[in-house]
Amino acid sequence: MSAATTDYSPKPGPAPVGRMLLAQTAFETRMLLRNGEQLLLTVVIPTVLLVLFSAVDIVAVEGPGKRVDFLAPGLLALAVMSTAFTGQAIATGFERRYGVLKRLGASPLPRWALLTAKTGCVLVTEALQVALLSVIALALGWSPQGNPLTVAALLVLGTAAFSGLGLLMAGTLKAEATLAGANLVFILLLLAGGVIVPLSRFPDAVRSVLELLPISALSDGLRSVLQAGAGVPWADLGILAGWSVLGLAAAARFFRWE
Repeated sequence: MSAATTDYSPKPGPAPVGRMLLAQTAFETRMLLRNGEQLLLTVVIPTVLLVLFSAVDIVAVEGPGKRVDFLAPGLLALAVMSTAFTGQAIATGFERRYGVLKRLGASPLPRWALLTAKTGCVLVTEALQVALLSVIALALGWSPQGNPLTVAALLVLGTAAFSGLGLLMAGTLKAEATLAGANLVFILLLLAGGVIVPLSRFPDAVRSVLELLPISALSDGLRSVLQAGAGVPWADLGILAGWSVLGLAAAARFFRWE
């Protein structure tokens, strides 16, 4: 009876999709956390604005409680926008320009998994942002109200909306145009999206348009729950859901890998 033989021949092939997805998500997260410019945009700016405007009476705020009770929800919304839209659009735009996306698209990693990994990176970064801003706001005297599950639903829908818009911009414009456009949109929505300046300060005709923006819906929804202790803000969730569907569908349709 012959002894059993062991087959040492190589068996090339891709790893399971789940393992590739986790590895790419971890890689995307490490790259983002090592990028000083991205950290400035996603972490430092919201933190500085929270501390500055909570301590100094520069702009008028609304609602019950301290200044930080009004400002914290708006700056949580800003953190979501800075990561899911501005940061992701700029990073993906330059990856597309330098051929990184083209090469990854030719790898065993499916293209949908690459975009999913980018979304996972955004969610991990946002979790760190929310934790940091919440700790700082609590130290400044923040008294959050409302249901945490409602807050989570707003943040997830806000992330989906801004991710779709960011990927749409990165996948259709040149990298330099994406860089300029994403930063310009960030500044405009910071000033006119209800993040720091209440929308009630704007004329009625302008306010009715601004209220339909995703940053306005996210900041207003978070503020109604966390500051006023309201129930589910269905109108704001509906606006965010609409932007999510439109943004992600447009990104899937028009995104160019090279």
